[in-house]
Amino acid sequence: MITNDLFNRRRLLSFLALGAASTLASCASSRPGPGNLSVTYREGGPSFAPAIEPVAGRSPELDAMYGEMMDGGYVIPAVPYWKIPSRFYRQRVENSTGEPAGTVIVDTASRFLYLVEPGGQTAMRYGVGIGREGFAWQGEGVIQWRQQWPKWTPPNEMVARQPELVKYSAANGGMPPGLLNPLGARALYIFRNGEDTLYRLHGNPEWSSIGKAVSSGCVRLMNQDIIDLYERVPNKARIIVWQ
Repeated sequence: MITNDLFNRRRLLSFLALGAASTLASCASSRPGPGNLSVTYREGGPSFAPAIEPVAGRSPELDAMYGEMMDGGYVIPAVPYWKIPSRFYRQRVENSTGEPAGTVIVDTASRFLYLVEPGGQTAMRYGVGIGREGFAWQGEGVIQWRQQWPKWTPPNEMVARQPELVKYSAANGGMPPGLLNPLGARALYIFRNGEDTLYRLHGNPEWSSIGKAVSSGCVRLMNQDIIDLYERVPNKARIIVWQ
């Protein structure tokens, strides 16, 4: 459990950094590869990894939490959660953040996202993947907009680095929603001072990225977890991202 002193110290650091400039956000994508492989699309080209076979360590509760599900006409694949450290599973914990009910807190150092529940005594905690060094964002904002099965439009800066993404540029209408879309099943859009920061809380099929710093700035959750968070988070919720 993270102590109040540690949370308060990270809050102070994040508030001091509110005026700092941030790099524009984008999000890497994953999609099925040929045969028994999965393929990840990141800067520098795709990488392939063998598909993971089930092993011991499963439970009926977690099978239900992270199993295959139908949503919005899409079949979301089951997550092999037994390959992820158990601290990153969705769970209810004591609220040690000092923040009131309805607040979303992203603790980037610990790779956790908290949503403080009504009453303020408990919080739902989710494991997250965060932006790698040079792309991370911190500060305080508002979840101004939310979308189920969102379209993805990479920023112009990302298109310049990866010309193969031009077909998904704003000029070309972006990438349609779907299982291959890097924003996954849901996206929560972070605004600050009434302006879009271009950073999102979003789903992603790349479960192995949870607990790591690999994206281009966005905070990613497993699709099953972002759907759960989407249903719980209040409208126009306050969000704090701590480094």
